[in-house]
Amino acid sequence: MLQCKIQKKKVVHKTTTTDDKRLQSTLKRIGVNAIPSIEEVNIFKDDVVIRFLNPKVQASVGANTWVVNGSPQTKRADNLDNLRKLAEQFQKQAASECEGVAAATAQEDDDEVPELVAGETFEAAAEKGQKS
Repeated sequence: MLQCKIQKKKVVHKTTTTDDKRLQSTLKRIGVNAIPSIEEVNIFKDDVVIRFLNPKVQASVGANTWVVNGSPQTKRADNLDNLRKLAEQFQKQAASECEGVAAATAQEDDDEVPELVAGETFEAAAEKGQKS
């Protein structure tokens, strides 16, 4: 009679839970912080937009690391006309705000500079301004 010994080999399957734990420990080590109240994230790559609705966002500015966790939707950039209109509106609004701030700053600066008359020096004008 022939006898053979059968050995069982224990197979270890890596699960995504293990990967998630390793990722979370790495993120904790670099010091990411949660950023609350993010409604939407759009990542533009080539002609495709990867869109996350209500994602969990974490960031570590010092490590230049951003983590976006959620269910992505991939869309062609051509299909996002509303996003393009919003970007144009934002650019116009930012430009008008910059012009308003520059005008207000210029007006405030003019008030502090004394008016000079021919033959008068800055020091003399400043002394007159202090006496008044």
